Amino acid sequence: MPDRSLDVGRKRRAFRELHAAGCFVIPNPWDAGSARYLQILGFKALATTSSGFAWSQAHHDNGITREMALGHLRDIVAATDLPVNADFESGFARDAAGVGQSVRLAVETGIAGLSIEDSTGDAAHPLFDLAVAVERMGAARRAIDKAGGDTLLVGRCEGFIAGRPDLAETIARLRAYCDAGADCLYAPGIRTRDEIAAVVAAVAPKPVNLLIGSASDLTMRDIAALGVRRVSVGGALARTAWGGFMRAARLIAEEGKFDGLANAASGNELNALFRDNR
Repeated sequence: MPDRSLDVGRKRRAFRELHAAGCFVIPNPWDAGSARYLQILGFKALATTSSGFAWSQAHHDNGITREMALGHLRDIVAATDLPVNADFESGFARDAAGVGQSVRLAVETGIAGLSIEDSTGDAAHPLFDLAVAVERMGAARRAIDKAGGDTLLVGRCEGFIAGRPDLAETIARLRAYCDAGADCLYAPGIRTRDEIAAVVAAVAPKPVNLLIGSASDLTMRDIAALGVRRVSVGGALARTAWGGFMRAARLIAEEGKFDGLANAASGNELNALFRDNR
């Protein structure tokens, strides 16, 4: 059982300290069980995954409601005594006032950090105009400050995964989000060493989050040497779990074979893990 005496303020302070030096992994659980297991493995902080949670609810990514997201944040925060960073999509509102209201509600769940994206969900116009995006980030900053200011704000530029993989534009947006009050910067989709180093240099001394969403030749040592402060995996752990489940289920459905169950986790091991960590 998580230590409930570890209050929200202490979690938030610990989370900020992790961003002060070094490089750490912030893996992404999608439910209480996966969150608890990641804590057992010794990770120092966790981040939710909007896609992983959406799939668990039979929705597509960005297809859940704000109320569903807030309930999920409460569940993950309650499942672990680690700081939790919220993948809060685009703030569940288009206008700055709506983003501010959503952020206030998210902070009340006990999260230690929260990210706001600049994607619109419209393929023809994938990113909010910069002035609008900055206004939205500023509204998130003000909502956090009004609540005490200790929740970490992550500014995300989605260009590389939303059809606008322009490094110069991405850097300009991240710098603008720095100026609007973001504490940590994130450009999911950058992959090369040159791209990563350029983003790190552009927003220094503020920390950068790097997404590693698939097998990579970069190691944590390599990533740390590039100056990245934290590494997340987004929905990759959820996709890995779904991959094993889908392969095993298809073999049963299509071929009547049960070979896909060979690599299943031990029920006894799972019971022991969660019996000892209630």
